[in-house]
Amino acid sequence: MDIQTLTTFFMWCTIVNGTILIVWTFMFLLAPELVYRSQNAWIPLPRESFNVVMYCFIGLFKLLFLVFNAVPYLALLLIG
Repeated sequence: MDIQTLTTFFMWCTIVNGTILIVWTFMFLLAPELVYRSQNAWIPLPRESFNVVMYCFIGLFKLLFLVFNAVPYLALLLIG
């Protein structure tokens, strides 16, 4: 695999995962009741616990997104 192919791969990974992160965050910020009701049907949790779980998942996803998508893409841009 050459650097150009890897750069393109990480660019698309960053775009797709960044979009997922943004949509997930905006859904949780703008429609928290909808998210809570839809998830509470599957896994009943108290509202406070649900908020903590969602913030932790969003934070974990953001950390993994930065480490495994954005940073490799930026590094490949710098060396390419």
